[in-house]
Amino acid sequence: MTTPDPDPTRTPGIEQGRGVSPGETPPAEGGISGISHPESSTGKAWGPMALVLIMVVVALVAIGLIAMVVALIG
Repeated sequence: MTTPDPDPTRTPGIEQGRGVSPGETPPAEGGISGISHPESSTGKAWGPMALVLIMVVVALVAIGLIAMVVALIG
């Protein structure tokens, strides 16, 4: 188990009175910007069958709600 406050004279990478020497810590950010290769297109997210299925489910729910309202009124 390490101590929470190590002795600075025995800490590796620390120069006497100067802090951490160059190269001891990783850089803050990478020097590369952008993507390394073009992203492939994923195509259509929604096919026609998925949209038809959603419309059918919505229609069935609407018919059921209308039937409930008619049953309550009548």
